[in-house]
Amino acid sequence: MATEEPAFSGPSRTSQPAWGQPTRSPGHLGLYSHHAQGKTTIILRCLDRDEPAKPTLALEYTYGRRTKGHNTPKDIAHFWELGGGTSLLDLISIPITYDTLRTFSVVLVLDLSKPNDLWPTMENLLQATKSHIDKVIMKLGKTNSKAASEMRQKMWSVMQKDHPDRELIDPFPIPLVIIGSKYDIFQDFDPEKRKVICKTLRFVAHYYGASLMFTSKSEALLLKIRGVINQLAFGIDKSKSICVDQNKPLFITAGLDSLCQIGSPPVPDSDIGKLQAHSPMELWKKVYEKLFPPKSISTLKAIQDPARDPQYAESEVDEMRVQKDQELEQYKRNSSKTWKQIELDS
Repeated sequence: MATEEPAFSGPSRTSQPAWGQPTRSPGHLGLYSHHAQGKTTIILRCLDRDEPAKPTLALEYTYGRRTKGHNTPKDIAHFWELGGGTSLLDLISIPITYDTLRTFSVVLVLDLSKPNDLWPTMENLLQATKSHIDKVIMKLGKTNSKAASEMRQKMWSVMQKDHPDRELIDPFPIPLVIIGSKYDIFQDFDPEKRKVICKTLRFVAHYYGASLMFTSKSEALLLKIRGVINQLAFGIDKSKSICVDQNKPLFITAGLDSLCQIGSPPVPDSDIGKLQAHSPMELWKKVYEKLFPPKSISTLKAIQDPARDPQYAESEVDEMRVQKDQELEQYKRNSSKTWKQIELDS
């Protein structure tokens, strides 16, 4: 696959075919995670770029091209990488638009070596993404009800019509892949802890109609991930392989798992009745967080401000930043006085 470095900060306004036409190009992928989970490494590996991964700041964009054959247009895929994890949720809305929704896929990368951060990171990122997608589909429905209906039907395509769990799941509105990174560290965890994490992630992935796979720096695992990303980006045939052994890296394509195989939440039957939950997802969350209590929200959202990071220091820019910060504070104070005066006058 040939690749090029983009000379712009975002994708060009490529012409999008009308809704209903049989096409899927260009593909759009959003890669989200908490801090330093290996998103950039995955993208570079998929695009055959031999360069060191750099920390992602805010929302970064790149693209890759794939040659289909002689005298045929190249397929192009757009990659959006969200840095900052749960602290920059507002940026999720930028790449997911009316124009990109049909061919957009979400890749959620979770750090298996930090199980206490896993659930809140997953929950916050998926909820924010789903909420935005629902708004886009709702807005689409007001102008093109047929297109909105197609989107809602499409999300059920991952599950066969005769699958026993079809009535028990709630598919994510667009294709979703959950990747557990740092498997090389995770494999040395206590077996019981591994069991809880594996079963929980299998349930979440199955409930959302998502694919689930674990990876590390292993070349064999990275090649599997590359195949999945290429399938999302360029429409290459889906892998049918499956591995549900908790003593090995999980690899489960969407729709191939089942609640029967996953089993019940890993907690004694006598304790399940004591857990008050309004949905299966909430029950699994309570069971998981009982063993891996989440850190405080403030700790999860804390992120070093790149503008104050010494490695990006530039004296002239920093001096101007200080001046602008002072001007902003003064503006806020003046605005506050103005509104208070208006209230008094009224």
